[in-house]
Amino acid sequence: MKPMDEITENAAIDVWVRAFARSPRQLNAPHESDAEIVEMPGMPGQCLAITIDTVAEEVRAGLYRDPYTTGWVAAMASLSDLAAVGADPLGLVISASVPPGTPRGDVERTARGMEEACRSLGVFVLGGDLNSAEALSVGGCAVGLVPRDGLLTRRGVLPGDAIVLTGPAGAGNALGLARFAGLPDDAFPEGAYRPVARLRAGRALRGRAHACMDTSDGVLATLDQLMRLNGCGFEVVCDWPRVLAPGVGALCDRASAPPWMMLAGAHGEFELVCAVPEGDAESVVADLTALGHSPVRLGSAQQRSALTLSLPGGRRADIAMAPVRNLIETLRGDSARYLSELERLGRSWGLE
Repeated sequence: MKPMDEITENAAIDVWVRAFARSPRQLNAPHESDAEIVEMPGMPGQCLAITIDTVAEEVRAGLYRDPYTTGWVAAMASLSDLAAVGADPLGLVISASVPPGTPRGDVERTARGMEEACRSLGVFVLGGDLNSAEALSVGGCAVGLVPRDGLLTRRGVLPGDAIVLTGPAGAGNALGLARFAGLPDDAFPEGAYRPVARLRAGRALRGRAHACMDTSDGVLATLDQLMRLNGCGFEVVCDWPRVLAPGVGALCDRASAPPWMMLAGAHGEFELVCAVPEGDAESVVADLTALGHSPVRLGSAQQRSALTLSLPGGRRADIAMAPVRNLIETLRGDSARYLSELERLGRSWGLE
């Protein structure tokens, strides 16, 4: 079983977790769900789901240039965590730290991004907190309820399970590729990156998925985390036209970038990855399709603790995601080297 603390972020989270007493009402252990799950006094059939996410690194790295994107993603990131546990949202509270002198229009556009993201899902911003800081930071804390008997977590994957993705992926890393490769804005417009939290899909997966997690850190990082938590592995069928979101494959061709990078990079798109019994996979796919999603059967869980890519042409390659997931920290945030180092790691696995 791959150790959790091999991943720098997991180890950093554990430093904080060890400092705090654990609530006796909290049902999830650290790392085991996208949102924290707490028993509700007087409501034995319902649990509180609560989560918080912040957009700051993406602005500092130059990924987001439009304040609207910052606001949109700050809201969707937290709501996506609720989706991954199958919760119904009650609302969102926000925290914004804004540099002095920020044009009022930029502030208004950030707020508009949050509001329109929430409105698209029927969620309301309930309130929040405003501070001044040297760099922009916008966060959302989403609160919801989930039936205790329908709760989804990251634990429970069984070898042989089908792995279903709620929609094609790679848009987040496509924006990253366009930015870090210095491509013109029209190569992959920032406006094409408008991820949507899959709340309806999460509800549809209650009681059906063995495990669920969103792809906020990229598809392969999600599978790597599930592998570490469940002591199993995954085989991913790399049928790129089916797996990659619209426009992503064309960008890879334009930038001469291998498509696997669109699943391996750290900038995700908030689809859900779920493990379902193989015998139920077709009905799950049909139900997600009926909800308006474009689900993808991504592969299957395997007994062996390895992440295996089944590539076009029939070749198979095991990949080690720890160096990829730790790459930003290893490079100390040097985004200019990120793409070349990612390609180097790919070559070490025999990928082109």
